[in-house]
Amino acid sequence: MSDQNEQKVAKGDTISVYYTGTLDDGSIFDSNVGKEPLKFKVGSGELIKGFDEGVVGMKQGEEKDVHIAAKDAYGDKRSELVMEIPAEEFGNTEVKVGMGVSTQDGHQGRVIEVSEKEIKIDFNSELAGKDLNFKIKVAKIEKHG
Repeated sequence: MSDQNEQKVAKGDTISVYYTGTLDDGSIFDSNVGKEPLKFKVGSGELIKGFDEGVVGMKQGEEKDVHIAAKDAYGDKRSELVMEIPAEEFGNTEVKVGMGVSTQDGHQGRVIEVSEKEIKIDFNSELAGKDLNFKIKVAKIEKHG
């Protein structure tokens, strides 16, 4: 009988993790510590590549720090995702810098510039172009097959 704590995470396993995500300046952008663990299938593409690959080989209960380069996280900022939209398309809505907006097809963006004639909206992820750091703790491993 194998000791469950000696099992290591492999692609195809469903695992539950606790994590805290920080930027290089130490600011926290996301955490589920003290909440429900994040459950996902390793290697399924549900999460960013660097996180998905970072958990492989970990044991249940193990904690690890993972640094993820922007290219393996949300990618580089793409200029084609910054769009200028005529101000009249917003009607009487008061538009402010930092305001979140959604397109009809569900894309999320935020206002980065407001002028009388145009509203500039950035549809890049707020984390695009940034290296990310995660402290990951494996709470549970459910082996595939």
